Amino acid sequence: MKFIADIFDKKRPDFEKGGKLERFYPLFEAQETFLFVTRDKTSSGSHIRDYMDTKRLMSFVIIALVPCLLFGIYNAGYQHHQAAGTYDSASIVDIIVTGATWVLPIVFVSYAVGGTCEMIFAVVRKHEINEGFLVTGMLYPLTLPPTLDLWKVAVGVCFGVVIGKEVFGGTGMNIFNPALTARAFIFFAYAGDMSGDKPWIIDAPNFLADKTENLVVTATPLGAALAHSANPLAETPIAEAMSANYSAMDMFLGLIPGSIGESSTLLCILGAGLLIATGVGSWRIMLSTFLGCAVTAAIMNLVADSPSSTLAIPVHYHFIIGSFAFGLVYMTTDPVSAAQTNLGKWIYGFFIGVVVVIIRCVNPAYPEGMMLAILLMNAFASLIDYYVVQNNVGRRMSRVATA
Repeated sequence: MKFIADIFDKKRPDFEKGGKLERFYPLFEAQETFLFVTRDKTSSGSHIRDYMDTKRLMSFVIIALVPCLLFGIYNAGYQHHQAAGTYDSASIVDIIVTGATWVLPIVFVSYAVGGTCEMIFAVVRKHEINEGFLVTGMLYPLTLPPTLDLWKVAVGVCFGVVIGKEVFGGTGMNIFNPALTARAFIFFAYAGDMSGDKPWIIDAPNFLADKTENLVVTATPLGAALAHSANPLAETPIAEAMSANYSAMDMFLGLIPGSIGESSTLLCILGAGLLIATGVGSWRIMLSTFLGCAVTAAIMNLVADSPSSTLAIPVHYHFIIGSFAFGLVYMTTDPVSAAQTNLGKWIYGFFIGVVVVIIRCVNPAYPEGMMLAILLMNAFASLIDYYVVQNNVGRRMSRVATA
């Protein structure tokens, strides 16, 4: 790597103050610090010097997301061929190629458009390119259906980067998770493309035959549950409606319709293990979110007036449907928008679990509540931390007063 470092050393004077390319120093700095540890040194005070800077921490999140991305590519192709009736004759290569034609352009647009927004703000404000977009650029497309128009992907990521983060001052200053902010904008601006039947009806060329077909995929398990509960003549338990097309094991493995990276609970659990082992993700937030969901779902089961009601969705189904597992592992633990104190993390995560079940079971207008639950608690995270800190200060002051 020394010859690469030498190249950067040779070009650095052109980008530093007084150089002919001084204006583009953020672009140069972003490339250098992506490959090497920053050269910036502290000038005073005692500091812990470590090679694990923000870019290195973010890279662990990307590594944890890669399995979800790869499976999302496979699942998009799998659902395509299942709907077309060509799965039995399709090879694994056919499935992956089909999925990649849907998924990779979305990821590319997310990084290209969002990264451009980041660079523009960095150049105008004359600061380094924020590392947070390494994760946001991957998280955002994984929360989208593979059929979303690319121009809508671009609009959403622009909104998430500019309105969700840059207007607050960039990475570390934002109140809401930028990836979820982008998804929320697309969800409400183009609701028909994000939920209901449209995302699962693909108008695409069937590469096994020289014709174009409408490929219809059955509803997601959560969508089937809501449709079943809305039927006044429904008498069968809601769990049967949810598993009519997909078994609980299919839901756990992720072989169901859904957003690109959210369907596999198994891979989200593996990602959680990596993030916890490396100290990047908070196990307190993950566990408390799980407990909040479990407790609230159990209460809903107890008060359900009908086995076909959404209140009767079995507790364990909440963990393996929709985006619960993905949001729990990768969204709730955002180090910027989540609570920071240990007690605050327990409170923050628990109420995310509570709110997601309430939205799913009580408000059928929003079949997937994880996004809204996290954004709602993002708004309260700082307030939770404030009262936790004030409570600690109060207790210590009372001990001093009585000493």
